[in-house]
Amino acid sequence: MLIKIEGFILSETPYGDNSKIIHVLTKEYGLIGIMCKGVKGIKNKNRVATLKYSYSLFNIYYKENKLSLLSSADVINPLKNIRTDITLISYITYLSELTSQVLKQNPSKNIYDDFINTILKIEDGLDPLVLTNILELKYLDELGVPCNLDACSICGSKTNIATISGDAGGYVCQNCLTNEPIVPLKVIKMLRMYYYVDIKSIKSLKIDEQTKSSINLFLDNYYDRYTGLYLNSKKFLKNILDIR
Repeated sequence: MLIKIEGFILSETPYGDNSKIIHVLTKEYGLIGIMCKGVKGIKNKNRVATLKYSYSLFNIYYKENKLSLLSSADVINPLKNIRTDITLISYITYLSELTSQVLKQNPSKNIYDDFINTILKIEDGLDPLVLTNILELKYLDELGVPCNLDACSICGSKTNIATISGDAGGYVCQNCLTNEPIVPLKVIKMLRMYYYVDIKSIKSLKIDEQTKSSINLFLDNYYDRYTGLYLNSKKFLKNILDIR
C-alpha cells in the first residue's frame, strides 16, 4: 500500500554501502522503520530528505509491524537554524533520543504533536532550554510518573502551596512542609504553566535565568529519581552548555 505521510527521523541504521533504515516518528502510525535504498549516494534525489533529524514528507510502501519501503521523500522544513548551531543540534539529539525512549514505554499519538511543535519552535528561535523542559514535563505523563502540579502531593490541598519537591512528587503545601528547600512562588507558578501550555500556541518566551535554572534542576532530579532514563545525549548537552 503506497501512502503519503509526514514524519521526523529520530534515528537511522546503516544498511549496506548506500542504503539505510530510518526510524520515523509519525502521527498516524507512531514510530515506523523505512528501508531507504541507495539514499546515501551523493546524487540520490532522496538523500537530503532522509538525513537524520529531518522533518519530511514520505511516500512509502507501508507494511504494518514490518519495514516499510521508501518510494520518495521531500523536505517539509529544512531546519536551517538548528543544523548550523552545535548547541541546537545537541538539544535535538537529546529530544530525539528521549522521545524514542518514551515511545518504547507508551506509543501515544499525543507525543507526535508535542515533539514536532517543540522542534519547530526551537527552529524559530525560541528558548531551547525552556521548550525542552516543557516537553520533558509533558512526557512524564507518558512515562507513567506524572508530577502533581494541581494540589499538594501529600495531603491534596490546593491552597497555600509552599514549594515543589521531587521526593514528594510535586507540590507541597505549608501544612505538609518539613525540610524541603523553598523555591520562589514564580517557579511554582511557572512550572504549572509549562505543564498546561499548548506548545504550538507559544509566541514568545521571556523567563528569567534563575527561574529557568530552578525548573531545569528540578526536572533533572525528577527524571533521575523516577524514570530510570540515563541518556548519553543529555550528558553531552550538559557538557555543551557548560562550555558555552
